This record gives sequence, C-alpha cells and structure tokens, in this order.
Amino acid sequence: MRNVIKIVFILNFSFLIPCDILAQVSTDEKLANQYFQNKEYDKAIVYYEKLFGKKSSDLIYQSYLSCLLELKDFKTAEKVVKKQMKNNPGQLDYGVNLGMVYFAAGDADKARSEYEKAIKQLPADQEPVFNLANAFLKIREWDYAIATYQKGRKLLRGVYPFNMELAEVYQQKGDITAMISEYLDMLELGDSYLQSVQNSLQTSFGIEGDAKKNEIIRSQLLKRVQQNPDKTVYTELLIWMFMQQKEFDSAFTQVKALDKRKREDGSRVIALAQTCVQNENYDVAVKAYKYVIDKGPESSYYLSARIELLNVMYKKVVSQNNYTQIELIELEANYSKSLLELGKSVSTVSLIKDMAHLQAFYLYKTKEAIALLEEAVQIPLLSATLQAECKLELADILLMTGDVWEASLTYSQVEKAFKYDVVGQEAKFRNARIAFYTADFKWAQAQLDVLKGSTSKLIANDAMALSIMISDNMGWDSITTPLEMYARADLLSFQNRDDEALIVLDSIKENYPDHTIQDDILFKRYVIMMKKNKYEEAAKYLQSIIDNFSSDILGDDAMFYLAGLYENRLNDKQKAMGLYNELLIKFPGSMFTVEARKKFRKLRGDAVN
Repeated sequence: MRNVIKIVFILNFSFLIPCDILAQVSTDEKLANQYFQNKEYDKAIVYYEKLFGKKSSDLIYQSYLSCLLELKDFKTAEKVVKKQMKNNPGQLDYGVNLGMVYFAAGDADKARSEYEKAIKQLPADQEPVFNLANAFLKIREWDYAIATYQKGRKLLRGVYPFNMELAEVYQQKGDITAMISEYLDMLELGDSYLQSVQNSLQTSFGIEGDAKKNEIIRSQLLKRVQQNPDKTVYTELLIWMFMQQKEFDSAFTQVKALDKRKREDGSRVIALAQTCVQNENYDVAVKAYKYVIDKGPESSYYLSARIELLNVMYKKVVSQNNYTQIELIELEANYSKSLLELGKSVSTVSLIKDMAHLQAFYLYKTKEAIALLEEAVQIPLLSATLQAECKLELADILLMTGDVWEASLTYSQVEKAFKYDVVGQEAKFRNARIAFYTADFKWAQAQLDVLKGSTSKLIANDAMALSIMISDNMGWDSITTPLEMYARADLLSFQNRDDEALIVLDSIKENYPDHTIQDDILFKRYVIMMKKNKYEEAAKYLQSIIDNFSSDILGDDAMFYLAGLYENRLNDKQKAMGLYNELLIKFPGSMFTVEARKKFRKLRGDAVN
C-alpha cells in the first residue's frame, strides 16, 4: 500500500494541469481536470476514459493512469499502458509505467522484469537513455536509473559517458563514494572538466560541511594522486579542496610538490600565499614566500617574494598583536637586511614605510623612524602619492612623540597637495583628529562635516563617527571636561601609552558617572583590551554596552564587534551567529547589516559569494 501511495503521489505531483491550459481545452477535459485536482478520482476517471478513447495524448494518459492507480483498477491500468506502448513503440519510458503498475498491484517480480526489458531495448542514442533514466528517477528507482546510464555508456562507447548524471543519481541514493568516483572519472576525460567538478563538489565544504563526505573526497583524491603522479589535475583538485576547507598547510604541501614536479616559476605558490594573507593565515604565507625566495635571485618572483614576506611578517605583528620583543627585533633585522640587499628605491619604499612604523610604534625608536622616512621622501623618481603616504606616516610618528604642531603642519602639507584626492582627505581627517585631541572641538567638527562627503567610504564613516561622538558628548551645560579627558585618553592610546589611557578613563567614570560619554569609555576600553590580546575582557566591555546602552549610537557597533570576537577569537560560532542574527533584527538600518547578513549565512553553512 505504501508503494502505491508513493507512485500515485509522484504522478499527481508531476501532472497537475496549470490553470491557463484549462481555458483552452474542452468542457469534458475541464471537468476531468477539475475533479482530478480536487482528488475526486471516481468522477474524473469517467471523463478521462472517454477522452483517452478519443485522443491518447500523454497529458490525458498520465492523468488517466493516476486515477486508475488511485482507484486500484490495476487491470485497466495495465491495458491502458500497453495501448500507449503499442502506439509509441520506441518510447521505452512507457515500459517503466507498466512495471510501476505491476509493482503497485503487488507483483514486484513482474515489475522488475519490465524495468529490465526496457533497459535491454535501449538504442545507442542519448535521448532515449535520458528519457528512460528520468522515468526511473520519477519513481525513485535509483538502481534502475543507474543501470540505464551505465548501459547508455556502453552503447555510446565514449561518445557521452554520463558521469555527471550518474553522480547525481548516486547522490540521491546516498552512495557518496560512487558519486565522488564518477566526478573524479570525469577528469580522466580531460582537464577541462575541472571547473565543473569543483562546482559540483562546492556544497560539500564550509562551516557545516559534511565531514564524512569530505573525508571520502580527500581519500579518493589522495589515492588518485598516488596512482597517477603525472596527471596533475587530481593534485589541482586536491589543492582546491584543501583551500575550501582552509587547510592551507596541506594545500602548501601539494602546491610545493606540483611546483617542483612541473618545474614552475613559483607563480602557483605566490597565489597560495596571497590567499593565505587574505585569510590571515600568515604562518603558511611566510613558508610559501620563503620557498619562492629559496629559488634564488634569478627567479622572476624573487623580489616580490622578498617584499611580500616582510609585509606578511609585519601584518602578523600589527593585526594579531601576538608577538614577543625578540620577534620584533628579528623583524626589524629582516627589514634592514632586505633594504641593504635590495637598496632604498621606489620599489622598496613600502618596506621603508613599514619598517619606520615598526620602529616607532613597537620598538619606540622614533628618531630612527623619523630619519628613515625623511630619507624616503627624498628618493629620486618617487611618485607624489607615495611621498604623501610617507609624510602621513611621518606625521603619525611626530604625533606619537608629542610634537603635535609639527605633525599638524605635515598633515596640512599633504592635504594642500592632494586637496581633491583620497590621500588628501585622509590627511584632513588626521588633522581634524589632532584638533579633537587638543580639545578644539568646534574646528574639528567643521573639518569632519566636510569629510562626511568623502569619496572614500572608510574616511566618510570615520568622520561621521567622530563628529557624532563630539556632538553627543559636548553637554547641554557646555561642560566639556569629560570630553577633553576622553580626548586625552584617546591620544595616549594612539601613542601606545594604554595603561595611562586607562587611568584617565577611570577618572572620567569616577568624577562624571552620569555623563553621556560612558558608552564611549566602554568602547575605548574594548579597543585597548584587543590591543593587549585580552579578549575575554574586551568581550565584557562590548556586552556592557549592549546591556546598558543598546539604544545609543554604539549599540550596533558593540553587537557586530562582539559577534566578530566570538567568531574569530573566542571560538564560539553559535554565539557569534546568534549575535549577527540579533543585529539584523534589532538594527535593520545599521551600516553593519550587509556584512552581518553575510557572516550569519556563512556560519549557518549557506553558500555565500
């Protein structure tokens, strides 16, 4: 009985008649279709029987057959199918219908006989193979659909191998090993199928990917790589799989082996290193760049690898804040060695700028950093833009040392030279920030109001945030002392004097406990704790903003950054997903909405472009 219901359901679902067709058919057909849709099969069959006698169209036939199966009139159903087979001798899917009738009547052996007969009658032609396989798929007879495609493969003798179709059936059947084998067999036909195979396997990976399926893919790929060392397409697919799973160390092992086997120039390794940097996997990126450097100066990627290696080591320090004093000194030594070997030129100016930042903000060698940048801006043929970027770094270091006015003057030089360019707008913003630090709030706001229309979204957002922060905390009674103290703490934090900054923040809270600046203090504490790698404490400050100031300007900021903390630092993906979702509900107009939605979907396991 269960099989009968299953077969009839499939037929009913597959052959419902759209309303726009009803208007074009006869009255009898309208009535038949209406009764059929209302599941009044005893009434519908009267009209379908009459219509089938006049015209044996496939639409009438399928509906008529469905009614007969619903009413368990298997003998009449057998006659109807046989008539259709007689009128259409080359259409093998009617044999599946006949087998289906026998199966519904309880004669499984007779049903199997009809299924096998239909497969035996297959000609060496793709279309009949597809039609017969689809007929089996409609009634979920996976094994017969597989047998159909396999027979078609033999008949067509390599003209069309049906790998993709077989893989899809195996997936529906739940035979993952066979499915993957079919996909990999496609690569035997040609390397051009690599993209198609990758697209088909794409859904296997991600946060909530199928671990068992992934292990089967890995196992089969490794076996094929070993069995076919000269067929590099398998290695390329294995590398792609490791990249999807963010197993960059394993990917590097395979990329390095492929580079050696094909005697390549390191371009593939460079591409992997760049992907690692984008995913903040700096350790593997370092190994990849070192591998290319070891090829020697004659390698076409030697210079770029030397520069990028230092960039990666620098990013590891400034972005992760996870370093020792020994590592800082070692990094500085590497910069010095590279600049000595490569020379101070236009091509190495980025190294000079980063080395100066490292010396000033991490090793507190401000005099050396200033001298290095002053030398950099004098490099012959240096573009005006690169010179301006070096001047911005120089001004930052001057500000760090407490030489506020000289820093402001240097920012002003860049702003004047690049009045309508992004680098000039950045200089204008940093000058406005100096005005904030020195409690010249009105002048700062005047500059920030102009920058709200910046062509750079980042600058515009920063200007907006600082402007709102000033206006929200000026105080209705014109008392600016709490804001002045906060600005001083902000400057101390910029100068890496974070412990002193925390003391000032404590003073504000103690002396002005009811001031509106309390949420900003919490957020600044979060920033400082992040610099110190104290993630649990950082999370507490953000949670305090959410609990006590969620309706204020920093409510959505705190929720977004707290979600990021749980996702990337505290290793609680569920908590992060919940916070992203909460942000979407509570703050639909937030500037973080688009990014939060992407991150939420990614954590949920959706395919995200």
